[in-house]
Amino acid sequence: MARQTFWKGYLKLSLVTAAVSLTPATTESNKVRFHVLNRQTKNRVESRYVDSLTHKPVADRDQVKGYPRGEDDYVLLEDEEIEEVGLESTRTIDIDSFVPRGSIDWIWYDKPHFLAPEDKVGVEAFCVIREAMKANDVVGIARLVLYRRERAVLLEPQGKGIILWTLRYGDEVREPLAEIDGRTKIDSKLLTLMKQLVKEQTKDWSPAMVQDPIQKRVKSMIRGKQKSLKQAAPAKKPPSVKSTGNVINIMDALKKSLAEGGRKPR
Repeated sequence: MARQTFWKGYLKLSLVTAAVSLTPATTESNKVRFHVLNRQTKNRVESRYVDSLTHKPVADRDQVKGYPRGEDDYVLLEDEEIEEVGLESTRTIDIDSFVPRGSIDWIWYDKPHFLAPEDKVGVEAFCVIREAMKANDVVGIARLVLYRRERAVLLEPQGKGIILWTLRYGDEVREPLAEIDGRTKIDSKLLTLMKQLVKEQTKDWSPAMVQDPIQKRVKSMIRGKQKSLKQAAPAKKPPSVKSTGNVINIMDALKKSLAEGGRKPR
């Protein structure tokens, strides 16, 4: 299945510009998903926004975002007002600085995307930016509007392409817990045995190491239930068709027509 490009724009470094596209590097399409049903009718249950006091459904046109400033007191903001606060250009990844590769802790990394040149004209510019980052062992930092929010992004050269990571906001990353006492003494014999155990269990990386066993079991359970439903359901007989008494074999009719030279019966 072809991967869906969900963003197109430009990668820019100073005066060098390349048309590029973004594709999510991860997917949840294989994840088992369920619908919520009414147990009695087997109909799907709908989720709606309702007024907290009247309990009546609220139409889309009547829904508005509100920032609480007190009890039952809100500052109302329209979608257009929120969007105007964003970047002037939502279609340009303008690299404004670089940092040493590996200097950003993993906890800041959010979602990975594949960044690729969109046309032949931009390939050379894209490759020059990528190779320059590789040569200097750095990653690029830029800003971009994705998923309806302005985000800081990190551009990391990888192979023949570039991985674009969205970065978490500063207020999303918590301070680490209390540091473990570095003065704790470790038994040298215990450490030797532990190092040996770690070495024996070290293997080459494989995606099979992070497969979800719960998903496999759920899918197996679903297949089992599907089989039992098929066995329990009685076979439906096709409705009988009454003969009209003038069933004609098409091949015989054609042969007869040819033999008669296409003459119409009198």
